[in-house]
Parts: sequence; structure tokens; C-alpha cells
Amino acid sequence: MQPSRMWQGMEMTDRIVKLIHLTLGTLCVILGFIGAFLPVMPTTIFVILAAFFFTKGSPRLRSYLLEHRIFGPNIRAWEETGAIPRRIKVVSISMMLLSFVPTLLLRVPPLYLGLQAVLIGAGAAYILTRPDA
Repeated sequence: MQPSRMWQGMEMTDRIVKLIHLTLGTLCVILGFIGAFLPVMPTTIFVILAAFFFTKGSPRLRSYLLEHRIFGPNIRAWEETGAIPRRIKVVSISMMLLSFVPTLLLRVPPLYLGLQAVLIGAGAAYILTRPDA
């Protein structure tokens, strides 16, 4: 293979990787935006993921998220220490518990109730073990 073709191939691969990261980052921003209005969807985790994907996809958009007055502090706290603000912890766990109520009221089979309880418990345990921002 000629050296010039090899470099062209690497440039194409870099562009594809950049496009994939940009697409995933944009998708996460959209999901985070939806989560801002729907109580059953998280917002913060999608914005943190968007910042991660924009590292390779669009440093300019990553910088915008890091400087954002609402999302920036949460992203920086997560990246520096893995911290979650106490208010976000309370809202997250409350939403998890609230999402369990309809399955109880609908008399979902015990196997599914148990599975949901285990997954909610695991998610809540992870959130509670993170430091407070």
C-alpha cells in the first residue's frame, strides 16, 4: 500500500470516529432535553454523556456544555470527583420509587416486581455511594 493511501485511510477513519462521537453526543443532548420535561427520564446523565462524546466529536460543543450555567457545574463535579449533587440524588431516588408505584397498582407478576425492585435498588445504591457535589 502506498503511504499516501494509508494516510488517507487514517484520515477517513478519524472522520468517521469524530462523526460517531458527534452523533452520540447530539443524541444525548436531545435525550437530556426530553428528560428536562419528562419526570421519568434523567437529564444530568445524558448531559454528562454528551460532554464525554463531544470530547472527540466536537470540542467546541463540549466547551459550551462545561461553561453552561446549569449543566457545567454538574459535569465538572462528575469528571473531577464522581460527585452527584444531593438535590439530584433526592430527585433521582424519588423518581425511581415513584416509578415503582404503577407496577404495584397494576398488579404486575411478582417476578417482574422483584426484578424492578432489584434494579431500582442497585441504581439507588450506586447513586447513594457517590460523593455529594
